[in-house]
Amino acid sequence: MIFYILVAGIAAAVTFVLAFVILKLSHRYRLYPKIRERDMHSRPTPRLGGVAMFFGVVVALAIASQIDTLSLVFSDPPKVIGLLIASFLIVALGVADDVWDLDWWTKLAGQIIAGGVLATSGIQIFTLPIFGGVTILPTSISLVITVLAVVLVMNAINFIDGLDGLVAGVVLIASGVFFIYSYLLAVDAGNTQYFTLASLITALLIGACAGFLPLNFHPAKLFMGDAGSMLVGLLMAASALSVTGQVDPATWGGRELLPAFIPILLPLAVLIVPLVDFSLAVLRRMAAGKSPFAADRKHLHHRLIDMGHSHLQAVLIFYAWTAAFSLGCLSFLFLPWPFATGLIALGLVVCTTVTLLPLFGRTRAERDAELEPEPEKAVS
Repeated sequence: MIFYILVAGIAAAVTFVLAFVILKLSHRYRLYPKIRERDMHSRPTPRLGGVAMFFGVVVALAIASQIDTLSLVFSDPPKVIGLLIASFLIVALGVADDVWDLDWWTKLAGQIIAGGVLATSGIQIFTLPIFGGVTILPTSISLVITVLAVVLVMNAINFIDGLDGLVAGVVLIASGVFFIYSYLLAVDAGNTQYFTLASLITALLIGACAGFLPLNFHPAKLFMGDAGSMLVGLLMAASALSVTGQVDPATWGGRELLPAFIPILLPLAVLIVPLVDFSLAVLRRMAAGKSPFAADRKHLHHRLIDMGHSHLQAVLIFYAWTAAFSLGCLSFLFLPWPFATGLIALGLVVCTTVTLLPLFGRTRAERDAELEPEPEKAVS
């Protein structure tokens, strides 16, 4: 455990220092874009923080490779090299998009290539713990599912990146829970390569987000941009893929039934907020005849602001929902299923109440006024 904390600390320190340098250089050379209509901030803010996060991960990973205790992770170099190449590609793509505002086809193509690099390096879903055992997937299906999962997670994280500290905080909570899970698996399964790889990637991600959050929390001085959000999504997907296809439900079946499905449920639980927002956005845009990647101002965080929450309150509500789902799912490993289910239900009730709280104070006339269509403007 101490070595993972060390690696996370190095990633945090490097990320923070480089992010501060990038912030100063961005203001000195005016390296920030104009404010868009859908943006929630009112002053131009640099958005190259993802570059600092990338180098924080790279430096910490290089130091981790010299730690004997973590040598098992580096015994299969293609996985580590593939992770680095995919990360570099996605950060380069994100920087290009932050600077030149690429079209969504170009971004999607780059994401697929990065996902393909990750999959062909060996970080992919070879099996799924379903039907009471391990189901081996055909090679072609495994590759396709892996790339789709990576692209889905990257876009889901990217879609919620609209408020100060939102992505960094949500990922810190989700990755903290996932680290506990992957670390317990490593201990329980005899410290196998797959589980230590997941733990290491998650520790790197925790460190990068922790180092970046002080400059990104409201009011944000620096944004991670698409480079950062897609990098975070890639690393989250890589850590989940490293575990999901390597767990035999039979190893958990002697304790409880539901923990056998944790390898599938937990990655979904820690990503529930971005995945819900992503799904709603795609359905909303396609129903309107638009591209599923067309930007708008109707994401969940926008709706929370419009509902009456402050910027900070909206961010904290996202944190709460993430914690409720991820911790609730993890509790199945430690508690009998009725208690774990009750814990999740309690968390959801509390989160729902806090989320809808502004509506309780409105008068009926105010609510009806919001539902009335706006009068058409006269055309001169």
